[in-house]
Formats: sequence, C-alpha cells, structure tokens
Amino acid sequence: MGGGIEGDLKVEMSSTGRQAVAPSLPKQCNISTGFTSFFNVGTYIVYFIALLAICNGTHFALKQAAQPRIMSEAIVGLVIGNVNDVQKEFFTKHNYTGRRNMKFMTDFGMICYMFALGLEMDPTSFIQAPTREAVFAYVGMFSTFILACSTTPFLQYNEQRFNSKVFILALSLIISSTGSPLLTRVLTDLKIGKSNLGQRAVSAAVHSEMVAILLLSFGYAVFLPEDNFGFRRTNLSLRRVYSGHSSAHVAFALATQIIVAAGAGPFVMGWINHANPQGKALKGPHLVLSIAFAVLIGSISAPVGFSPVLSAFVTGLFLPREGRISRFMISKVNYFLSLIFYPYFFVWVGLESDFTGFDADNIGCWMRLFSFFLIGTVGKMIGAIICGLIFKFEWRDSIVLGLLMNVKGHLHMYLAIIAKKNEIVSVATCIGMILAMILMIVYIPLLGLYISERERRRSPNQRRALQWHDPTQELGILLCLHGAHNVPAATNFMEVSQGMADPGIVVYAADMIELTDQIAATLAPGDGVDAVTVTDNAVIQMRQQITTSLQDYVEENGAGISLRRMLALSPLSNMHQDICFLAEDSHVSLIVLPFHKQLQADGKFDGGHAGFRYVNRKVLRTAPCSLAILVDRGLGSAYHILRSHVSLNAAVIFIGGKDDREALAYAGRVAHHSGVKLTVIRFLLDTDAEGSSTIASRARGRMEEQEQEMKLDDECFADFYERLIAQGLVSYMEKHLVNSAQAYTTLQSLEGRYGLFIVGRVGRVNSVLTVGMNDLEQCPELGPLGDILSGPSFSAAASVLIIQQHNQRENGGGPEN
Repeated sequence: MGGGIEGDLKVEMSSTGRQAVAPSLPKQCNISTGFTSFFNVGTYIVYFIALLAICNGTHFALKQAAQPRIMSEAIVGLVIGNVNDVQKEFFTKHNYTGRRNMKFMTDFGMICYMFALGLEMDPTSFIQAPTREAVFAYVGMFSTFILACSTTPFLQYNEQRFNSKVFILALSLIISSTGSPLLTRVLTDLKIGKSNLGQRAVSAAVHSEMVAILLLSFGYAVFLPEDNFGFRRTNLSLRRVYSGHSSAHVAFALATQIIVAAGAGPFVMGWINHANPQGKALKGPHLVLSIAFAVLIGSISAPVGFSPVLSAFVTGLFLPREGRISRFMISKVNYFLSLIFYPYFFVWVGLESDFTGFDADNIGCWMRLFSFFLIGTVGKMIGAIICGLIFKFEWRDSIVLGLLMNVKGHLHMYLAIIAKKNEIVSVATCIGMILAMILMIVYIPLLGLYISERERRRSPNQRRALQWHDPTQELGILLCLHGAHNVPAATNFMEVSQGMADPGIVVYAADMIELTDQIAATLAPGDGVDAVTVTDNAVIQMRQQITTSLQDYVEENGAGISLRRMLALSPLSNMHQDICFLAEDSHVSLIVLPFHKQLQADGKFDGGHAGFRYVNRKVLRTAPCSLAILVDRGLGSAYHILRSHVSLNAAVIFIGGKDDREALAYAGRVAHHSGVKLTVIRFLLDTDAEGSSTIASRARGRMEEQEQEMKLDDECFADFYERLIAQGLVSYMEKHLVNSAQAYTTLQSLEGRYGLFIVGRVGRVNSVLTVGMNDLEQCPELGPLGDILSGPSFSAAASVLIIQQHNQRENGGGPEN
C-alpha cells in the first residue's frame, strides 16, 4: 500500500474485478479517425469546463456552511464519478484507452504534487533541535501508530492473501500522518492560519507528513506491495523496468538519487538563480535546464522499481528550497494542481470507487469506515494531550490541535485507490477509507469557530491606544501596505512617528495581499510569524522590493525603529479579520491603513479600489486598538524628511472628543522630530457670539456627557500644552468659531500652508462646529474633517492622517464582533 502504484500499469481491472483487455488497433487509419480524435478532445474540454463550473457553484453553496473548496471538489467528483452513464463510459472494453489516459494523467498530477510538496519542506529540521511543533507531530504520530497497530488487525482491512504484518505497519503509518497541503489551504480559507493554534497545526503537519512519506519511501524500497508485501528479490524473469530488482538495487538507486540531489542540486540551482536575479524575466533555457535536472534526478530510482510518485517527493525534498527558480516551480505547479488537477483528481477517485461496491448491509464495512476515522482521531488527541501536559497548554487547545492533525490529503486518497486497484483492499474498504478522510475535513470549520473565539477572548482587556501608551515602552504600530507604491509614504510616516529614540517604535509592515484562486494555488508552509507564504513570482518580487526599501531606510535613518515584516493574506471580504488578528498577536497600539485611492501624476485621485475601501470600513468597526487612515497626497512623493532642517509643516486640528485626543497624543510624538514644524490649531466654540443661546438649548439634553468630555479635553490639552507648547516645541493657534460654516471656512483658509494634517475621525460630543459637514461626505470613513481635507476642493499637496481611538465597548476587542 505504501506507494505501490506500478501494479496498475501491468493489469487494468474493471469495476467488477474482470480484466479489461485492450482491443487491437486497426492496421489502417482513415481521415475520419483523426476527425473523431479531434472531436473527442473538444468534448473532453467542454466536460472539464462544465466540471469547473459545477465545482464553483457547489463551493458557493457550501461556503454558507464555511466548508473549504476541497469539499465541493470532493462531492462533485464523487457524484459525477458514480453516475451510471459515466461508469459505463469508462469501464467498458471499448474505452480502455480513455481509462489508461485518465490513470496516466492522475499519476502525472501526483508526481507534480509530490515534487512541489517535497520542495516546500526542509529536511535539515531532522538535524536541528526539535521545536514544540515537531514534538507535537512526532508524539501524535507515535500514539496513533501504536493505537492503529493494536486495533486494525482485528478489522480485516486487507485481503487475506497479503502479508498482514507489513500491511498493518503501512496502514498504521498512513493513519498517523497528516495532509499538510490540504490543512494549509483549509486553515487559510477559514482565516485561522495566522492564529497561534493555526500556525502550530500547519508546522506540525509539515513535520508529520515529511516523516510519514520518508518512511513509506524507505519501506517501498524494501517491500513490494504488489507481491504480497514480501521482500524485494532479484527475479531474472521479471528483471525489467519497474520490477524484478532486489531491495539492495532499489536502495542503492535511492541513495544515489539523494546524494545527487543534495550534492549537485545546490550548485546547479544556485547557478541558475544567480543568472536570473529578481526583477528580470526568467530565461527560457535556464528554466528548461532546471526542469530537466529535476526530472533527471527523479529518474534515477524509477527504472529499478521505485515508485515515480515517491521518487518525485524525494527529489523535491533534497533539492534546495530557497531561490527564485524553486519558488517559481512551486508556484506554477501548485497553480496547475489547484486549477486543473484537484477537480479532475476527485472525478478519477469517484470513477475508481464505485459506490455500488459498498455493502451497506455488512456491518464490517461500517466498522472499517468509522474505525479509520476514530483511530486517527483518538490517537492524535492522546498525543496532543500528552504534549499539552509537557508544554503546559490548555487541554482544549491540545484537543483542537490533535483534531487538526488528523486531516488526510490527496496522497492518502490516492494510496487508497491504488491499494484497491492492486486488490490489496476490497472496494468496500477503499470506499470506507475515502469517506472517512472526507469526514475528517467536515468538522474543521467548527474548530475554526473555536479558534476565532479563543483569539477574541485572549485579546488584552486594556484599551490599546496612543493616549494610554506607557512612554517607557516601545510603541507598536501595524503599518499596512497595498504595494510598493505605498513605501515612500510609509518611510516618511515611520520617520515622523519615532518620537524620542528611547524607547523607540516597533513597526510591523504588513502586505495586504488578496487571496485569489491563483494566489491560493501558490501557498506553502511559512516560516516565523507567517503560517503560510506565497510562492507566486509577482507577489514575491513585490514583497522583496518593499522589504529592501524599508530595510534600507531603517539601516540609514531608522535609529530607534525596529522593523518586522508580516503578511495579511485573505479574500478582501475577510481581510479585516486577518489585520485584526495581526494587531492582536503583535500587541500594537495603532493600525495604519492606506487610503483606498491612489494619487495620480496630475495630482488627482484615481477611482480607488472598492475592495480595499471595504476593508478599511470593516477594520474601523472591529479594530482591537487605535486606527489611522493615511491619505497620501504628497507625503510619499516628497523627498525624505530629514532631521537636519525643517522639511515638513504639519498641523493637528483639535476640536474635542476621544478621537481628537488620540490625534493629539500622536502629534506629541511628531513634535519631537526636528525636521517637522508642528502647529496645534484648536477650534473653540464662541459662546458669547450671537446665537449661542440656541446652541446651548440644543445641547442641554446632553449637558452632563458634554461637560465630562470637555473636562477630559481640557485635561488632555493642558498636559500637552505644558509638555510641548510651553517648551517651544509646538506652535499654537486658537480659532473661536460660532458654527460649522465658520469651521469650514477656517479649514479652507489653511490650504497650502501645511503638508500634513492630523485630525480625529469622529467621537465629538459637542458637534456644533462639525454639524452638517457630513451631509456631502464622499468618504464617511474619513470623518467630516478628514473628508474635507482630502477632498478635491482642498489642496492637492496636503496629506491627511485620520485617527480613531480604540473603544473597547464598541469594538469588542477583536475581529469577531
């Protein structure tokens, strides 16, 4: 069972167990034969397009139940594969070629799948000190393996004529492993890949699957599943390609393959990477050379009887995983798998697992189905609980980790089908194993709800805002970026936000990447903070360009700035959750989002990105800390702000309210920058002016709340005045106004005088000076002042930073509110 795919190349069995004999080809072909072949190809293309459409429609329906895409692919594939007309079409002697082609395409797809899987893994982890995730993986595998070895012999999974001991070991190893690529995709779709539990599960799954496949590979080199799981022996009568060779021959070829991949691989791939630097198109001959080199290595062990599928994994595992060419191959292979192979794969699984062969009246079939599910579940939970006791994890978290580690993937289903085709297991047992594997995926959304709720509960209870930030501690800022065009404004923002060099700031620069189907196909397990990483070439180049620019700035001018790189990867409909999770995990006090519109060369904004505007609005409602939206209208296009001379005039407008107090708190950091001339402009209500009695009568109903807010405003401003204005670090200006019309006129009079405005978003109890401003708002998410200052009627050279203070009662402290 452990990788024995070659037996199917020798004998093709019908669904009823009868051998299907390939009809002899006619000696002469006429022109109608070519036309028929062309017509058949066109028909299959139409069928495949219809298959994709049905999968997408089913996914849309299942999305309401939070089920991942693989569930729609599995359901559609199994249903279509078991339609009578489809079964008759592919399981008749007249379509021997069609079945053979389907099997060939499946083997080719699995070879690509295993190669990319191996290329994403790091074998050097075996010689390093085991991490907590590795211990979770190994203990969970061991407990499940012991439980499976103890129980499966009584359930008769295999046919009686096979060596039950070796089969039980192989089956137990498969039950104890985890499908890491599938788990990575599912957790990413459910937006829990960035959580602590999600990251641990993905990392542990990689360790588990790497160990399991390596053990299967070594076992397949010694034992031959197609020959009663006996030891490989030299058989001169069968000594040809793929069979008849001893274990020594196969082991020697496999060792040679590993040595060549690990020894010559770094030199060949390194030379190709050096000849194709980032930013330049990959050279065609070099790409062909790298593919040919990988194919050549993978072909070393296959001619002596080793499985090409397992050989592809070994090749990918011991080739260098770093470098542009490796990432390019991972990206393109995963895109092919996601777009074409996975839907096709489940149709093939459905064809091979004819559900009419499942004897529903036989209790043994049901016992094998549920025992396959229960053995893996209980074994993983036992291992996870043991590790939880060792590392002092909460028992609920340990159980969730164990359940996530029980997921099986495409390789496990493929091996089940191959075991059935080689008559190692019965048709009913094969169907039961596949249904159990699908059942292991169904409950993951429920675990996702628990993880999301857990992250929300564990968010800090204190308000995370600039106004209450401890000045003796580093200030954490989550700085989000749409792309490389945001970098100049980001560096200038970092420059003016430093405050005093001690203790400085920690900036978490997060790239906001929309998770499309094409991007999802390029996901790979990540290192460090990111649970997953994107291997798409365009995304890699963009992220490297951003990283290089930010690091260059920090090295040259960033004294007191610590830079961390992060990734917000999700569909735009859920990206706000990803950003909030990042903010909670990093314990930042401020999130900075770019405006959804981009400044053009003529000084005007473009139409904007509706998806990013939606993200900004959602984050405003769910942010676990204070939030700012940066409208770049010159801050990024201006030259770099320096401390040697004043290069930026900035103004903070203070009317009153919690958001204005937060803006004032941020301005206190800007005031310490010697290259910024900061002016505080306070708008005060002129109560002595005509009409003040009318204003007072309107506000009488809220007098107590207004007085409390005014007291907080006065205390906050008095402290700011004493620390900065009285010391001459900040200029001060008062404007006594009667109504919002005068406030609007005053704002217009400031045009051309400042390059950066810092304003609060809303939160003003006394709204007399802003009432009516929002009647014609184009962007309500910016608040009345922010909308006016960033509007087309105002200066095209003035950037605006709109700040909203964290309110725990409104935001709930997390993204799930």
